[in-house]
Amino acid sequence: MTSFARFAVLLLCVGPVGVMAQTVADSSLQPRAASTAACVLSGDAQWLTPAEKSCYATTPDYDDTMAYLRRVQAAAPAQVKIEGFGKTGEGRELDIVIASRDGVFDPAAIHAAKRPIVLVQNSIHAGEMDGKDACLALLRDMVINKTKAALLDRAVFVFIPMYNADGHERRSAYNRINQDGPAEMGWRGNGTNLNLNRDYLKADAPETRAFMAMYHRWLPDFFVDDHVTDGADYQYDVTFTIDDGPNLPAATVKWIDDVANPTLEKYVDAHGHLAFPNYINLVNDNDPSQGLGFNDDPPRFSTGYMVLEGRPGMLVELHMLKDYKTRVTGNYEILAGLMDLMNHDAYKVIALNAAADQQAESLGAHPLSDVKFPLALGWGGQTTPVLFRGYKYKRELSAVSGAMWVKYSHEPWNVSLPIQAGYKVTAEIAPPAAYIIPAPWTDVIGVLAAHQVVMQRTTRAWTGDVETYQCAGMVWQEPPYEGRHPTFNGEATHDPGKFGSCVLIRQKMSFPAGSAVVRLNQRLSKVVMEWLEPAAPDSALQWGFFDSIFEQKEYGEAYVLESLAREMMAKDPKLKEEFEKKVSSDPVFAGNANARLEFFYERSPWFAANRVGLYPVGRLDDVQQLGALK
Repeated sequence: MTSFARFAVLLLCVGPVGVMAQTVADSSLQPRAASTAACVLSGDAQWLTPAEKSCYATTPDYDDTMAYLRRVQAAAPAQVKIEGFGKTGEGRELDIVIASRDGVFDPAAIHAAKRPIVLVQNSIHAGEMDGKDACLALLRDMVINKTKAALLDRAVFVFIPMYNADGHERRSAYNRINQDGPAEMGWRGNGTNLNLNRDYLKADAPETRAFMAMYHRWLPDFFVDDHVTDGADYQYDVTFTIDDGPNLPAATVKWIDDVANPTLEKYVDAHGHLAFPNYINLVNDNDPSQGLGFNDDPPRFSTGYMVLEGRPGMLVELHMLKDYKTRVTGNYEILAGLMDLMNHDAYKVIALNAAADQQAESLGAHPLSDVKFPLALGWGGQTTPVLFRGYKYKRELSAVSGAMWVKYSHEPWNVSLPIQAGYKVTAEIAPPAAYIIPAPWTDVIGVLAAHQVVMQRTTRAWTGDVETYQCAGMVWQEPPYEGRHPTFNGEATHDPGKFGSCVLIRQKMSFPAGSAVVRLNQRLSKVVMEWLEPAAPDSALQWGFFDSIFEQKEYGEAYVLESLAREMMAKDPKLKEEFEKKVSSDPVFAGNANARLEFFYERSPWFAANRVGLYPVGRLDDVQQLGALK
């Protein structure tokens, strides 16, 4: 028998199989005692993935994962290439694995041949590594045993095995209390405990900046981000969402809704799993009967960011309480179904993406017009019924928490529930022709550079009238969120006005030589607007990149302001009347000596010189006035 002979493999699996959540019958919070189970796996023993070899009791660490992939590359060098694209904070190499039927590994050549590229990202939350093990098996089946070779007929399969590689190596049985296996899993945050799936637009992490360079080199036609849920219990083992917001062209949205969603749901269901084409977010976690909530992914998330890139982006969520084999094989099937679809609809998707690029490049063609660009979305107030396959449950008052809690059974509960559908635009603005960012704001400019946005620089100082914003009333989140104190207050959907208010004004402003000029005649114009428009939910202002504009740097001494106040009241009787009215009507103000003096300072030209809350970025309807650019 040769080393490549095929045979059935009987494995006796011994070991811990994971931690179960509190909502199931076995509610222990400790890892399960070692269990013994037999499993039969078909195939060549030497090409079983590490997870398969353990009967899905374990997942391989970084070194064992890469060792398996290097073996596959060595066995199929004409179809597989491993390519590094950066380093983690702890120095681990970040890799993509490319599977191409004919050995063409150059993205420019692939695009020129009109072949669609699918990019799959795994282990961004490294405790949710199911997609990694699914990709190992799918790659093997494409290029080693060839059972899925047809999936490479036209499409090129590219995947990141472990995006959060540092978190992947922070392995423990105690990292995810809600999840059933494997025995050890990685950590949600990276080496500095940042959640990389909140970092797409602000790009603080080295992993994110490496990703952006790789992404724009490959510019995939379809992006997938593999995850495992937290949340409710239900029958589905595969849920998925392809973002279809208003910043994608209508034709792309139609293809997602009419073709991609039903095709993938049907494929997964036909291959032994149960899929639901929507992220399951209960309106009330303690009462599933109230239905499913509205989902909106701003561009801190992967799929929200893909909308700005003009590309379909799919979030895959395997169900946390399903065993690891079920989750990995479910992930395998939705990826196989997607590759099948991308082969079938290759020309269609490539044409849709080209049209999206053209639309983005024309965003600044009619500056300051009545055409509005949506910056933020909210639920539009509509619901629609959907067949939901959940589990029956009981609600009872908890003696522990004092609140109602849900105890799920595993008895099917197939019911029509309302799902919050439709959206409303909660913040929008007419695009300018370009933005100008003063040269000192290097961090703001650096984020745009990390996204590979095209920028030019002024060659001389320039002063002129621009549109900008006067901002006030900001409320910063007190506990840190992703290493910052943003104004949007956590994970909640953007609520306009909560972060403060920025009023559009026209202002004469000065910009030094070397200031960045960013035109909206480029493919990444939507990225630019979401970063530079204050009301956008993940703007530089809301993430705290402009916090210092709200700091008052100069003050007046009390004895100076005493003289100033008397002088101002003598010259302006209406101001005197306003002050006296406030003293008589506001006892807190009346009893605060500093506030009474500040009343006059804040109405003086000395306070105006502080420019508190004046947004330093200018909106331009014409760049010709700036003179030569470089």
